[in-house]
Amino acid sequence: MTAPLTPPPPPHDNSPHQVWQAPPPAGEPGAGAYEQDGPGMKTELREAAVVTVAVALGGVLLGLLWWWLAPHVPLVADEIDKNWVVYLKDTEGEQAVGVDGTFILLGLAFGLVSAVAVFLLRRRGGVPLVVALGLGGLLGSLLAWRLGVWLGPESDVLAHARAVGKGVTFSAPLKLSAKGALLAWPLAGLLVHLGLTALFGPRDPEPTFPQQP
Repeated sequence: MTAPLTPPPPPHDNSPHQVWQAPPPAGEPGAGAYEQDGPGMKTELREAAVVTVAVALGGVLLGLLWWWLAPHVPLVADEIDKNWVVYLKDTEGEQAVGVDGTFILLGLAFGLVSAVAVFLLRRRGGVPLVVALGLGGLLGSLLAWRLGVWLGPESDVLAHARAVGKGVTFSAPLKLSAKGALLAWPLAGLLVHLGLTALFGPRDPEPTFPQQP
C-alpha cells in the first residue's frame, strides 16, 4: 500500500527558521508610522518669533485707523471764580461708546486678516504658531492703543481748555474706556485660525504597515 503524494501543509508555528519581512527604513513607502511629522521645534520657534513680530507691527496701522475713524467727544470749558470747569457739550451723546466700538471692530478685522495670512503661509499650524498669533495680536492692540492716544488730542484737558478759551468746543483726549477691547484682536485671530485649520488644514496620513506573509 502506497502513501498519498499530497504534500503536508506548511507549519503555522513561529519556528526560528521562518523568515519575516523587516519594516522598511524611514523615508520609504510604508514607513509612515516612523516618519517625523512636520519641522523641528527650533524651526517652529523661529517661525513663531517672526509671526509675533509681524503681527504686533500691524498695531501701527490699527492705531492710525483708530485715531482717524474714532468719533471725537466734544468738550466745553467755563471759568467760574477763576477756576476752569470742563464738561461734556452733549451729555446724551454716544461718542465715547463709539470710540471703544471703533477699536473693537478694527481689532476684529485685524484678527481675521492676520489669522488668514498666517494660515496661508503656514498651513500645518502648531502650538508655537498659535501662541505667536495670540501674543502678537495682544501686543499689536497695546501698540495701537498707545499710538492712538499719543496722536489724539491733548491729554491735559485743563491746559487745552485754557488754550482754546471759555465756551469754545474742543475734543476730549482719545482714550479706551473698556480695556477688554484689547482682547478683540487676539481672540478673533485665534478663533478664525482654529476654524481654518479644522476646515482646510492638512490631515495626518494613516500609518501604513507592510503585509506580513
